[in-house]
Amino acid sequence: MLIDGLWMSICQSLWLFIPSICVYFMINTFILVRIMEFIHGTHKAPQDFITNMPDNVVTNILDRLPVQHAVRTSILSRNWRFKWTMLSQLVFDEMFFKYLRKSEGKNNHGGVISRLLLHLSGAITKFVLCIDNVLDAEDINHWILFLSRKGIKDLTIRNRDETPLMLPTHLFSCLELKHVHLFNCCFNPPPTFHGFLNLLSLDLCVDFEENVQLGEFFTKCPLLEILTIDDRSQVGKVNVVEIAKIKNLKVLSLQFCDLDNSIFELVGSLPKLQELHLDFEDYDLIEGGDGKRFSATFPCLKVLKLSRICLGGDTELSYAFELIRSFTNLQTLEITVTNDWYVGPPPHINYDATGLLQLRSVKFECLKGSENELCLIKFLLACSPFLKKIVIHSHPYIASDERMMFAKKLLMLHRASPAAEIDIFQF
Repeated sequence: MLIDGLWMSICQSLWLFIPSICVYFMINTFILVRIMEFIHGTHKAPQDFITNMPDNVVTNILDRLPVQHAVRTSILSRNWRFKWTMLSQLVFDEMFFKYLRKSEGKNNHGGVISRLLLHLSGAITKFVLCIDNVLDAEDINHWILFLSRKGIKDLTIRNRDETPLMLPTHLFSCLELKHVHLFNCCFNPPPTFHGFLNLLSLDLCVDFEENVQLGEFFTKCPLLEILTIDDRSQVGKVNVVEIAKIKNLKVLSLQFCDLDNSIFELVGSLPKLQELHLDFEDYDLIEGGDGKRFSATFPCLKVLKLSRICLGGDTELSYAFELIRSFTNLQTLEITVTNDWYVGPPPHINYDATGLLQLRSVKFECLKGSENELCLIKFLLACSPFLKKIVIHSHPYIASDERMMFAKKLLMLHRASPAAEIDIFQF
């Protein structure tokens, strides 16, 4: 019995850490328990801990499996025939639809999802839907209405069709939502919207209607901590005043073209902001703006990520420098350079170490080994006495000899931190 108890303890631990093999493991455990009973010659069968597991444990296991595998647990035994109906997290992603195409051989995917939802018995806390052209908008409306009555807390809708999805008004009646991710949808809350009082994170890559008042929407989400906005429609730029109303905001991700130089004004109005992500895609900084200096400091900001920024020109390099220098308490810096091969004249910026940075970690993606990039790294090394590592992924088209030359130049730079390491990899 000691061996039996030990085996049961090991099995229960494995279920928590290796959910992807739970179904197969359960079947093997059934067989092993019966073999051990036969070997020991006991007339009293050991406790069937799989059958007698609490419902919350079963739900936790099933939620960690792909939906199609969770449903297949019905073949384990008579007692497990309807266990899958306790699912509380549903992920209908590309792998799910690939499975349907292979097994069903037809495009009745909406009907399959509808029948599955009708069999579920408890609350549904997470719902992920990747939409393609085989799903009907009316079915999606019915699913959102169904979820609004099931206590949904985490909702992701990714529309891969060319036409943006018109969000049903039922979405804005899901008052228990904590996390929302919407991609390629039309965002237009109805006048009767009273707010998501529990919302913590909001990720919008959507088309905003012209009459949408984001400021009013944000005031109805008082707990919002993480905000990502990508205005695909480009109807109206993001207003600094509107975002500044989110006093609880800790992580902000925006396209830089929506804010221009007002980013410093915005950060200064968000007392709890700790992470800032800026995407520079399709944006050209105004020439002559590189001479502007910002006197304000922002002590709370710890993480800065700059995506698709062109460091080949003096203007954007100068702006990156001003961002980093203004956020003096940064601990993590990540910069992804654009694929643009433009290389401007050598920078005319005084990169002196007049102030010290608190950087611990720096990461560059897609570097080309230009003098401008080298200048920025030189500044970071000289002003960061606590720096532990700089990770550099070079552009895949950089020749090996050019990458070697760039590495030699980096090794010759002065480091304020004796512990700072530089790792260079090919992207």
